[in-house]
Amino acid sequence: QVQLMESGGGSVQAGGSLRLSCAASGYMYSYDRYCLGWFRQAPEKEREGVAVIALDGGTTYADSVKGRFTISQDNAKKSLWLQMNNLKPEDTAMYYCVAGFICSGQLITIEFGYWGQGTQVTVSS
Repeated sequence: QVQLMESGGGSVQAGGSLRLSCAASGYMYSYDRYCLGWFRQAPEKEREGVAVIALDGGTTYADSVKGRFTISQDNAKKSLWLQMNNLKPEDTAMYYCVAGFICSGQLITIEFGYWGQGTQVTVSS
């Protein structure tokens, strides 16, 4: 099954930047049938989608991160990144790398059946 390993989290001040990375492996089918993305969960809040890349390469972002975050992946979908700029305290959360088989490309939690362990991002004011 698909295995995902995140890295790159940490603590920064508001306005700073971080780059999250995710290593993906174990695709059971051709990698081009999987979508990759990032979700996050803040304390006492539900998980929410941050950004995903659809099968056709199109990207979808949460309104709260548009213009500040950029998602990207390599051609073989072995690596996924999330460049986060102008970070805000409300971005503080555990960030998860996710993979889904033939997803819609939208920020729909149930479409992503594979989750990494998460990496913590903390933004101080």
